[in-house]
Amino acid sequence: MDSPHQTLAPSRRTLLIGAGAAAIAAATTGPAAATTAAGAASAAGTTSGGGTMSAAIIASATTAGATSAAGATSAGVGAVPADVVVPSPDELPLTGGPDFPIGLFWPPHPYASTPERFAEIKNAGFDFVISGNYAGDGNIFTYQLGLARDAGLQMLISDDIQIRNMSRWFSISDTGTDFLSVTPAEARELYTRARNAYGPYSSLAGFNFYDEPGAGWFGTLAKTLAISRELAPQLLPYINLFPSNDPAYYRSFVDVVKPSLISFDRYPLLSEDREDGNYFHNWTIVRDAALHGDIPSWVFIQTLAYNSHREPTAAELLWQVNISLAYGAKGIQYFTYWTPEAARGEGFGPALITVDGTRTSRYYAAKQINTTWLHQVGRELKPLISETVEHANETPLPNGTVGFTPTNLVPAISGDPVVAGTFRPRDTTSTDRWLLITNRSHTTRSRAVVSLNPQAVATAGVFHPGRQTYTPHRVGQIPISLAPGAATLLKLTAQ
Repeated sequence: MDSPHQTLAPSRRTLLIGAGAAAIAAATTGPAAATTAAGAASAAGTTSGGGTMSAAIIASATTAGATSAAGATSAGVGAVPADVVVPSPDELPLTGGPDFPIGLFWPPHPYASTPERFAEIKNAGFDFVISGNYAGDGNIFTYQLGLARDAGLQMLISDDIQIRNMSRWFSISDTGTDFLSVTPAEARELYTRARNAYGPYSSLAGFNFYDEPGAGWFGTLAKTLAISRELAPQLLPYINLFPSNDPAYYRSFVDVVKPSLISFDRYPLLSEDREDGNYFHNWTIVRDAALHGDIPSWVFIQTLAYNSHREPTAAELLWQVNISLAYGAKGIQYFTYWTPEAARGEGFGPALITVDGTRTSRYYAAKQINTTWLHQVGRELKPLISETVEHANETPLPNGTVGFTPTNLVPAISGDPVVAGTFRPRDTTSTDRWLLITNRSHTTRSRAVVSLNPQAVATAGVFHPGRQTYTPHRVGQIPISLAPGAATLLKLTAQ
């Protein structure tokens, strides 16, 4: 399946122009040349993205350049350590803590990056921003990090030239003579520059190392994440994957790269009121990979029309969110927030904010979803583990899905088609369960009945997001009426 993310990436040539590329080229020729390149960077006054570099950072870059070149003469010097500790997602920004992370891609462009615009993002219930939309310069990144900090947002930095050079444009190899690779020591130098340039900002959540890598790049990304964890274990290393129907792609990513989360994009709302027939299949595969790695799964949801895809309704935004929650999502990202300009191709229609900065109806729909439902229900589901996800009362079943199977707690779900996600706590001794029932339809109301076994269920509660409490319900049959795309959360305490 084609992904529109590719059209929003900068050109390779654009990212390679700068002091970072010069330093790499010089470092492979010897210590003197590396020092000269670092001196040139100092004279030019460039940071990782083009801003002002402090004397301390320049000195660090010079030392690291000389060290990396010298390391080529000593076997093993500068190699990526194999024993770098992989932090628990619970200890990292966004994946850790009780709050459910809601993010966006394609924020306001640099000229539209103002305190008012970043407050507008926060007011719509977003927690973090993935940089983009022509922000590729160090001065812009630091300016936006300041805006994010003041607005109470966090940022994942994309398109920084140093990060791109270590994770996307070059592989990481001990063979310093390969002009298409950097050595581990050189990669550390690149990462150190980026970390030092942006690390002082409390709003820095981490770096976006690669958007939609092929499986052939997983080896270098594993080294990239090891270096990131070695030098800044407090930052979230972020990578987003292609949509794919191949389980091996996602399983290999988890096993080889050892990521802190698994994120993917697949946009199910096609033109002529069609649905992507493999949307659930893709989610099933990603869910399995996330459970295999014991890491959170994140997903992008579609906010706009583009080639062969339609403009979502408010109900379709909600449907994508709730289907994703039922499949175990621990983070939701919106693609896109600001509308990409027409010159970028792909036929992008208006997103949450138009090209000229006007709020669309989907901005208000997203704000309603984020602030009155997603943050609240997400806080309940974030610490839980996805146990099952089943489609009830749906014939034929969509590709890759399974039908509802009666359990001791829930012997039946009758009525209209719904998607039922069952969740358990991490405490394996607990027999309590949470059940998210999502309307399978984004166009019609769904009425279903969840039957509980009174011999197995002691108490049942229906979650109310406004009060963030569970209202007790008589154990037996629980009638559920769901608006298009809506969902409800039940908590079942076992006997």
